[in-house]
Amino acid sequence: MKAMVLPQFGDPDQFALRNLPDPQPGLGEVLIRVAASGVNPVDTKIRRGGSAVAPELPAILGMDVAGTVEAVGDGVAGFRPGDAVYGCAGGLRGIPGSLTERMVADARLLAPKPETLSFREAAALPLVTITAWEGLIDRVRTLAGKRVLVYGGTGGVGHVAIQLAKAHGDHSTRVAATASSAEKAEISRDLGADDVIDYRQESTAAFVQRLTGGEGFDVVFDSVGGDNLNHAIEAAAIHGEVVSIVTHQSYDLGPAMAKGLSLHIVLMLLPMLHDRGRAHHGDILRSVSALVATRRLRPLLDPHRFTLEQVADAHRHLESGDAVGKVVIDVG
Repeated sequence: MKAMVLPQFGDPDQFALRNLPDPQPGLGEVLIRVAASGVNPVDTKIRRGGSAVAPELPAILGMDVAGTVEAVGDGVAGFRPGDAVYGCAGGLRGIPGSLTERMVADARLLAPKPETLSFREAAALPLVTITAWEGLIDRVRTLAGKRVLVYGGTGGVGHVAIQLAKAHGDHSTRVAATASSAEKAEISRDLGADDVIDYRQESTAAFVQRLTGGEGFDVVFDSVGGDNLNHAIEAAAIHGEVVSIVTHQSYDLGPAMAKGLSLHIVLMLLPMLHDRGRAHHGDILRSVSALVATRRLRPLLDPHRFTLEQVADAHRHLESGDAVGKVVIDVG
């Protein structure tokens, strides 16, 4: 099989095309003929060598996968050859990824591909959707009647967070999203955002006053990270909830304590890293398929297309900051 292998950490040009033996599924695993692989910021961080979850080199990266089951190992129930599946199932420490024509994956991490989506569209969903789900549904739980703020409304996780907040809220749930351009603002509205904030033109205090009468948001979903967590805490209401998916530095949590906030830190890679709770990821993706079927959730794909041999270009495009939605690689 062909695979894009990372022999050493560094810039995108480190990727090299290799011919490797086809893998065989073991206990509880399936062999997938990969059709598409999603690209996520964590993939680029691993490639640069700046991630604690990086695999040993040489490695096959790529966490998101959509494809067709070719073979099943012992102990697998619910999948058989010919089934179309999707999931976030590899590309990190100890688990080869999806930048290859064939990939072995733990069946618990997979779900049937939504019938209305192409493989390319399905590959855009797993990591970002599971991340948003764990933050908004597993942690926050109740969205009915809440004022929700999503930072990065057209990003990979952010565009799903908008849709999940609307789908799991009620008629009184109101969702706001930040955007950096008129084009991104329109996309956020099309995804379901009731209000859009140009964070370059309006301060946190100003939009909190404009949209909440100064009270703040009940739920703030921060998909940006870095110093933006400070803005998220500022935007939150007293006794509000802040979800962060990128929290790698030190913070002064005094302002959060002053408001009695609940802070939820989400790292959706934990089940893969520690083999705990993997079946929950498959369950989430089955629930996501139901939302897709009822048109309450859809992936936002960056319009640029890349083949397996163009992985380096895909990484460069994502790192440029110009991507809108998810970058996806067409493998087979």
